[in-house]
Amino acid sequence: MKTLTLALVTAALALPVAANAQNRETLRQDHAQVQRDRADLRADRAEGHHRMARDDRRDLRNDKRAYRHDWRDWRRSHPAMYRTHVYTGPRGYAYRPLKVGHALPGAYYNQRYWVANPVELRLPYPRYGYERWVRYGDDVALVNTRNGRILQVYTNFYMR
Repeated sequence: MKTLTLALVTAALALPVAANAQNRETLRQDHAQVQRDRADLRADRAEGHHRMARDDRRDLRNDKRAYRHDWRDWRRSHPAMYRTHVYTGPRGYAYRPLKVGHALPGAYYNQRYWVANPVELRLPYPRYGYERWVRYGDDVALVNTRNGRILQVYTNFYMR
């Protein structure tokens, strides 16, 4: 009886870890498929194969949709990662929606507002050097720290 109970407890503890690894692997595979579809589309366009390019566009669209759904499932199953401490912006600044190309005030892209580990949050890794992911309210922005230009924005990234 003890052996059966121990086996059931072990299985119950191992199941979430296996599901998490499977979910992570699914995301990785979907992302790789999107990259392959992009390469196929570029090759067909370069060679002038318009019908094949149209099919590749459809495949790319479908694979992006699958990746997006898996990404949403990941966020739903790991809500604690996207709920962090209460955000407090710099003094004297009010929230305004961010847009790519606009400049972010220097107070926002100092070390206090940096996203510590963007890879853990499934954000694209910033290029080495002068790019950083910055938290801005519930949003996250990729900022060029030399001039403050916003390169990419994910709105409502953090949950309340």
